[in-house]
Amino acid sequence: MISKIILVVLAIIIVFVLYQRFTAVRISGSEARALVSEGAVLVDVRSPGEFSGGHIEGAIGIPIQELTGRTDELGDKNGPIVLYCQSGARSAMAKRLLESKGFTKVHDLGSMRSW
Repeated sequence: MISKIILVVLAIIIVFVLYQRFTAVRISGSEARALVSEGAVLVDVRSPGEFSGGHIEGAIGIPIQELTGRTDELGDKNGPIVLYCQSGARSAMAKRLLESKGFTKVHDLGSMRSW
């Protein structure tokens, strides 16, 4: 009985930790448009093929796999950046990556459909 309770508690803790790790606070399309109109860098972290198939006007394409080596294209580490991808998973990972590199105003739009 006690071992079942311990397993349930551990499962709850694991689910909570995974939820916190893989979800990100996202901004709305109107918030993203306002930030971009005020000078934020808009970054599409999808693959080059996805980017060439259609992207938000004004966005720069930096695939998430190349992001670490191309941070110089993002400008000032204290300047606003808006990230997006197809579903929101890659943009959430990109946000965490940029924040770990010292970028301070990184915003996650999530899916480009939110634009």
